Amino acid sequence: MTRLKSAALSAFGFAAFLIVWELVPRLGFVPPSILPPPSALPQAFWREVTSGIWFSALLTSLRHYMAGLALGCALGVGLGILTGLWRPVEATLAWVVRTLRPIPGLAWVPFAILWFGIDPAAAIFIISTGVFWISYFAALGAVRSVDRELLELADAFGYRRADRKLIKVILPAATPGILTGVRTALGQAWMAVVAAEIFGVPGLGQRMMQASNLLASDIVVIYMGTMAALYGLIDAGFVALQSWLLRWKR
Repeated sequence: MTRLKSAALSAFGFAAFLIVWELVPRLGFVPPSILPPPSALPQAFWREVTSGIWFSALLTSLRHYMAGLALGCALGVGLGILTGLWRPVEATLAWVVRTLRPIPGLAWVPFAILWFGIDPAAAIFIISTGVFWISYFAALGAVRSVDRELLELADAFGYRRADRKLIKVILPAATPGILTGVRTALGQAWMAVVAAEIFGVPGLGQRMMQASNLLASDIVVIYMGTMAALYGLIDAGFVALQSWLLRWKR
């Protein structure tokens, strides 16, 4: 299938989705107050933009998102590399990981409120917790999958010190796997933003909950679309960055 044909099919599918969405409330299958038609969204979006609420919520959530993502990925990748390099560290943390890993991010909300209060720090904590494990296991797997022949080759060329071997061999070889985990974390962090803000921290999630309580479903859809569009832009930017960082593989 050519790229042009694939793009045309994608556009057709999305247009069909919008048409069906428009018809469902207009034909009375679902009340417009519950599912607003797409044609009602531009006016609602314009009201949010002109009031300044949209920009304020967007910038606030982006700050939470970037801080939580950076903190969670930094800790996850760092600990994942450390665990992947030294088996004793993995053995020491084994039961800690098995205990904490299954706990979903929402379960930490009560503790976030107790520890940080209704504060941006609580939102950053929840977001970083959501992305930590993804980054950790991606880094751990990437380090463990480094070809042992590369390490033997490094020894042959005089890179016997652990720090030099890490910088010259292990990290470059593990980078593709680590970046794949970070890309997955980008999406997980966006999902965590809503969970982090629904309990009162300002941002997109809080605005969605306010609109939901007022039965303003069109506003809820506006912010759902905002989050989807932002994630698309961030993911596209990260893919471009990933391609540039891994240009040596071409």
